[in-house]
Amino acid sequence: MLHPHRQVPRKVAATLILSGFFSLGANFADAAGGCCCGQSAACAEATPVESAAKPSVPLDDKKPLVLFNGKDLAGWEITKFGGEGEVSVKDGQIFLGAGSDLTGIHTKRDLPKSNFEVTFEAMRVSGSDFFCGFTFPVQKGYLTLIAGGWGGGLCGVSSIGGYDASENETSSHREFTNKKWYRIRVRVTDARVKAWIDDELIVNHKIDSRKMDVRLEVELSKPFGFATWQTAGALRGIELRKLSDNEVKDDEKTKTAE
Repeated sequence: MLHPHRQVPRKVAATLILSGFFSLGANFADAAGGCCCGQSAACAEATPVESAAKPSVPLDDKKPLVLFNGKDLAGWEITKFGGEGEVSVKDGQIFLGAGSDLTGIHTKRDLPKSNFEVTFEAMRVSGSDFFCGFTFPVQKGYLTLIAGGWGGGLCGVSSIGGYDASENETSSHREFTNKKWYRIRVRVTDARVKAWIDDELIVNHKIDSRKMDVRLEVELSKPFGFATWQTAGALRGIELRKLSDNEVKDDEKTKTAE
C-alpha cells in the first residue's frame, strides 16, 4: 500500500490508492467472521463489545467524557485495515502492534463535531513512523492529526483541500523518542482546529472553504479513531470535553481579527 505521507504525482497516487483500497475489500470480507488479525487468543480477548450508540454521560465543559476506561476496549472496535498488528489492553494502556501497514481502533459513538477538545497520551513503542494518526470530525468533514510520520518526525493534519500533512500549511517536524509518552491535545471549533504536543502548539488551522477529509488509507478510522503506520504504539488517558462558551468565543474573536 502507498505510504500515507509520501509525495507522488496526484494522478498516479489516486490510481495506486484506489487499487489498494479495492484489494483490501477482500481482506475485510474474509475477516468478517473472526478476529481481525487472526493471530492469538490474547487478541481475541481484546476484541471489544459493540460500541454504544451515544456517550454514557452528557457532555459538559467541567467533567470530561472518559473514552477509554483503562481496562478493556469497551466502546471501541479494532479497525480492520487488513494486515494490522495485534491490539491489546494492559496496565491501563492500549497497545497497537506494528502491522504490515496500519493498525488502529475506532469508535462509532455519537460524539460532537465541533466545540470540543480531546486529550490523550501517545507513545511510539518501536518503529520509526507515525505512532499517532488521530482521526476526528470537523463540522461536516474529518481530519487526521499525524505525529511522527514521514520516517519519524512529520507532524500536521491531513487533508486540507486535498493536501495531506506533508503538503499543507500545518506541516512541521520534530524529534520523537521511542518509549516516551507525549501529551496530545486537539481542539475543534467552528473557527479553528488546534493541536498541541506537550503544550507546544503545532497546528493552528483557520477553517475556510477548503474541503477537510482524511486520506483514503485511514477512511476506516472515521468518525473517531487512532492508527499507527508500520509502528508499535500505545495510548492512554483518552478524554473528550465540551468547550466552554468563553473558549469558543475566544477562537471566534481570533478568526474575526484575522
